Amino acid sequence: MERREARGGTLILGGGFAGSYVARLLGRRGATVVSPENFMLYTPLLPEAGAGTLEPRHVVVPLRQMCPHAELVLGRATALHERRSVAVETLAGPLEIAYDRLVVALGAVTRALPVPGLAEHGLGFKDLADAIALRNRVLRQLELASIRPDAPEELGFVFVGAGYAGVEALGELNDLAHDALRFYPALRDVPQRWVLVDAAPKILPEIPRRLGEYAARHLERRGVEIHVSTTLESYDGREALLSDGTRVPARTLVWSAGVRAHPLLGELGLPLDARGRVVVDETLRVVGREDAWSLGDCAAVPNARTPGVTDPPTCQHALRQARRLARNLTGPPKPYGYRMLGQVATLGRHKGIAEVPGLRIRGFLGWFVARTYHLYQLPLLSRKLRVVADWTVALFFRRDVVELSALGHPRRPGEP
Repeated sequence: MERREARGGTLILGGGFAGSYVARLLGRRGATVVSPENFMLYTPLLPEAGAGTLEPRHVVVPLRQMCPHAELVLGRATALHERRSVAVETLAGPLEIAYDRLVVALGAVTRALPVPGLAEHGLGFKDLADAIALRNRVLRQLELASIRPDAPEELGFVFVGAGYAGVEALGELNDLAHDALRFYPALRDVPQRWVLVDAAPKILPEIPRRLGEYAARHLERRGVEIHVSTTLESYDGREALLSDGTRVPARTLVWSAGVRAHPLLGELGLPLDARGRVVVDETLRVVGREDAWSLGDCAAVPNARTPGVTDPPTCQHALRQARRLARNLTGPPKPYGYRMLGQVATLGRHKGIAEVPGLRIRGFLGWFVARTYHLYQLPLLSRKLRVVADWTVALFFRRDVVELSALGHPRRPGEP
């Protein structure tokens, strides 16, 4: 097995929001980043990429461009050795990377529950491939419904999970489906059924009550059925059964009901909490390890500004953790503390909600604040300009309804 040293002595596992920003902020000191992809996905813009408002490539940032002084190794860590090295499986074969400082930022994966039929028929909404697949599914269902307008399941869409991901994805995809109807005259009088399900007593439980109530009213006015304090009992690919007894004919079910820490953490021998997250102290150092730190969705990060409560898995917190960790790796370590600036969400149809210090904004202004905040947080001027260009084009031209289900599945030479 080939063995090499981490650039600058720092090895970062994970090229997501937290890991990529640590590498970027270390600057010329350098680092080696191990990631299965050569890009960082800016997840808050994923719903717009799925709905076609944004070109999917514009919501990802090339790691080699974002972190020009870091070495990128495409692969996955498989084991953590006692001699301060990590085994990595790459496309070119196994590799061992030695380090002085290890940063674990593996992120999270979708939390799936043992619901009958979910694994076989449900769709996720966590990465770029999920967003493209969901867009293709919505457009394909419109095509099928135009052939079989009397089949209610073709235009049935169920979203399980009413947090940010579920609500924003439903809002954007609902926009896509309704905007596309102008090209499907046979479906203008055929009803669509959009259903939002969550076990919590209200949607968007993270935000103030009045903003959550506004979001619910806005979605209901658009014809979305909201079932709170409700769970998914089963799904067979044609019908979803809810715990309140409701049966929803639907060919499309999207699961976005929370996340869990990356399963690889359990194999690295690091201390984990009851939710499988790495346990770190106030300086983001892994408890019991002098050579390892962790942050982001995979870590239980204590916050000096919110005693007794660990940080939620948001990009806003991951960025602030990365800033503190980069300073701690290059100077005297200090405790991490950050008070959230606010929360934003888009709801489709140029409506949104935003909580900023001293203000709670909704409607068009809330949508504008949400977009502005995401544009500000998106790394690289080139990516910001591409996103602005997409948004500008969307103001003057109708939404694209091209379905690319064959994307990523090219035909072999000679195949029809």
